[in-house]
Amino acid sequence: MTVRAGILVIGDEVLEGATADRNGPWLARRLLDRGVKVVGIAVCPDSVAAITSELATFARRGCELVFTSGGLGPTDDDRTVEAVARYANRPLAVDPALEERIGAILRAAAQRWHRFDEAALRRSNRKQALVPSGATVLDPVGTAPGLVVPPADGTGGPTVVVLPGPPRELKTLYERAIATPVVARLLEGLEPPQRRVVRFFGIPESELARAVREIEEEIPEARALGPGTYVRKGEIELVVRYAAERAELVEQFVTALARRFPRELFAADGRTIDELVADALAGRSVATAESCTGGLVAARLTARPGASAYVRGAVVAYDNAVKEAALGVEHDLLARHGAVSRQVACAMARGAAERLGADLAVAVTGIAGPGGGSAEKPVGTVWVATYDGRSAQAGRLWLPGDREEVRARAVTAALHALWRAARGEELPF
Repeated sequence: MTVRAGILVIGDEVLEGATADRNGPWLARRLLDRGVKVVGIAVCPDSVAAITSELATFARRGCELVFTSGGLGPTDDDRTVEAVARYANRPLAVDPALEERIGAILRAAAQRWHRFDEAALRRSNRKQALVPSGATVLDPVGTAPGLVVPPADGTGGPTVVVLPGPPRELKTLYERAIATPVVARLLEGLEPPQRRVVRFFGIPESELARAVREIEEEIPEARALGPGTYVRKGEIELVVRYAAERAELVEQFVTALARRFPRELFAADGRTIDELVADALAGRSVATAESCTGGLVAARLTARPGASAYVRGAVVAYDNAVKEAALGVEHDLLARHGAVSRQVACAMARGAAERLGADLAVAVTGIAGPGGGSAEKPVGTVWVATYDGRSAQAGRLWLPGDREEVRARAVTAALHALWRAARGEELPF
């Protein structure tokens, strides 16, 4: 049994690039994990004609379900409900109970403002309470309700699940939507696949692809696994979705990968480098010293709940004078070797550990660009160093990409260096 679904992300701000779409990939992942075949993610403007056209396209592709995101606000350019009602051939009418619930939410929110237009508030309330006949209403988390809109009798086409754009609201209403009788019936009988994630650092995607081909020649049955690979800020993520009866085959496949990449394969169980670092730092403390990354390593470390148990602090030493004053880097080292060097990276790591009282430290110094490079040290040159209370070690990387990409890859490299240092191992580069 196969259920096909499409995802439609609606909004001029997404189409124009002002807002990055996080909802489409999130919905796709959840649907794939339920055994639904996702045929695609489309983005369209806040236009009734555009929305109905995309819904018709998904219908032609055999979708029984379409999930929409966005366009449920109170302003005139929010047209999703109108478009879905028109596509499903279902008239719109105000739901009095829903109007009252939204009105209570809006009135409570309005109390935070000294002046507001009560008439405009009522108009907004009424617009968001419009519901296509026969639709199931999903109670709002913010002010916008969700909807499950089946096709009108005898018309065919997909059931449309209408969800708000704010991710917090969308995630809650998604769970409510799949529990409704209409959607639950469509998903009934699907077998959710198993999912195995294997993570690599320090190899190009082409090398991993070559290894996969070789393994498929050795184990022909592995061709049916169809693994997907994704590059994520310097790491490669390999994902396999499979039926339970293929678990042993997947284990053979992962074991073969581990034999080929004993150091580069850093997580065969799906754990992220952030999780591995947190585990490795149990009972110890860490500090960071950062130049080109501007505090992004510390931000990544402290993004995890419980980070206060092991993060001591961070020094963002962008200027050389700060490297000297805050981290104790000798002026002579900077003058002889430059800020982007093994010697300075090691001195920064040691200074962070000693001045912040940490057991371990990681330091990053480099040239993120777009300017500042030279023939000897081109843009993308980054040194990462660690210090463990006894000695420092450092490695140099040449990172591709623009300024944002270089900085993001440098942060990933720093976490891998820290993980290796915490385990008493050499750096991975």
